Amino acid sequence: MAGEGWRRAVRWIRLPRHRWTKALLAAAVVVLLVSAGATAYVAQVASRFNANVHRSDALARGMADETPSASPSSSVPKLSKDTNILIMGLDSRLDENGQPLPQDIQDALHAGDDSAGFYNANVLMLVHVPADGSRSTAISIPRDDYVKTAGFSGAGFKTKIKEAYSYGFAIEEAARQEQGKPYDYQAARDAGRAAQIATVSKFLGGVRIDHFVEVTMVAFYQVALAIQPITVCVNHATQDTFSGADFKAGVQQINAQQAMAFVRQRRDTSDPTYDFNDLDRTRRQQAFIVSVLHQLKQAGTLTNLPRMESVLDAVSKNMAVDRDLDLLMLAQQASSLTGGNVSFTTLPIVRFGTAPDGASVNVVDVEQVQGIVRDLLAPQPQRTTTPSPTAASTSPGSEASSGQAQPGATDPVAGTTGGETGSGGGDAPSSAGAGESASASSAPSPSTYTDWQGALQGGSVPCVK
Repeated sequence: MAGEGWRRAVRWIRLPRHRWTKALLAAAVVVLLVSAGATAYVAQVASRFNANVHRSDALARGMADETPSASPSSSVPKLSKDTNILIMGLDSRLDENGQPLPQDIQDALHAGDDSAGFYNANVLMLVHVPADGSRSTAISIPRDDYVKTAGFSGAGFKTKIKEAYSYGFAIEEAARQEQGKPYDYQAARDAGRAAQIATVSKFLGGVRIDHFVEVTMVAFYQVALAIQPITVCVNHATQDTFSGADFKAGVQQINAQQAMAFVRQRRDTSDPTYDFNDLDRTRRQQAFIVSVLHQLKQAGTLTNLPRMESVLDAVSKNMAVDRDLDLLMLAQQASSLTGGNVSFTTLPIVRFGTAPDGASVNVVDVEQVQGIVRDLLAPQPQRTTTPSPTAASTSPGSEASSGQAQPGATDPVAGTTGGETGSGGGDAPSSAGAGESASASSAPSPSTYTDWQGALQGGSVPCVK
């Protein structure tokens, strides 16, 4: 691309914009299909869903080698029969065709109109489904991790990992304009998807991504409408005027609109001493999915399949998947999820920091991250289930802290100590692990997690920050 077009793309990306955040529990859509995949009726619904959902060729491009001669034969190799699915939830108030959401949906989301938001992947979750039906693993990637991009022509550059999508989108648009080509919205979206897929794969250590599911806000909201009321649990009463969150302490039932606030909250506006940040919000996302799985199993919510049919039809219009993803086949392979046989882990950060351009970012240790991912995706046979020595007490509010790692001499990112940041503000995260019940799947009370660290296990309604 010519230099001027590139500069226009970057200027467009960096224009000040509303910085609210939300979590589109995209995995919930897949979970619903998984949970219902055993009946012939749902096979018919899933078949229509497969036909209606937007299909994209971005995966092959995102997995291809970054050299000019790249081809499918030079893609990241598939080393096992296990399946890796990248879930992407977009920072956009538009549907998959670039049209504004209906006003009633905008009102329910408490998120502003289509002038707010952007094409950032604010939710990034890699779901690893073993071919043998054993425990699945979901890995949440904090959206503000400061990483090197991939998937563009030429050398990559460092930015927040969520922005790879928006850079790919903008660069494609600028290139088409400079070349005199007609505007092509879907081509720009595919370029964004490919850049996001390539960047995530590279950051995680060359992990093969077999499929992707991209969801807008409205898809999550429609799923929440279908299964409300939803049982959740929080350790402390908390309020947030930005997301609309207003929750009491303990177990409670919430509706679809409250569910949006539950997974979007990243601060507490009622208590300035309550340190609630973006990583805690990621834990909320995980807890919500686990609560939904548990609820579906206990209550048989999806036995009312006609009710689900219209919802799935609507969701399919707000989703994009790769060309080869068969949702019914995926449901059959991932059936273990319905029994809570899944764990959720958030990749660690070193500290909150500031990029050279002033953006608030998460400083990460790439080697540490890639080592953790290797262990999660291919655990060694001798590995035991002994709890981590950093596990915290299961009583709400118990916390521990340790010294934070220091940047290297050439680290361009300066540390921060408090105040609002793009990751939710506050000091760098504590090193306390997550406490959990020894018998989470059968205990009468929720398992309690005091922070975002450690693995959150399926099988019950978890109580989180």
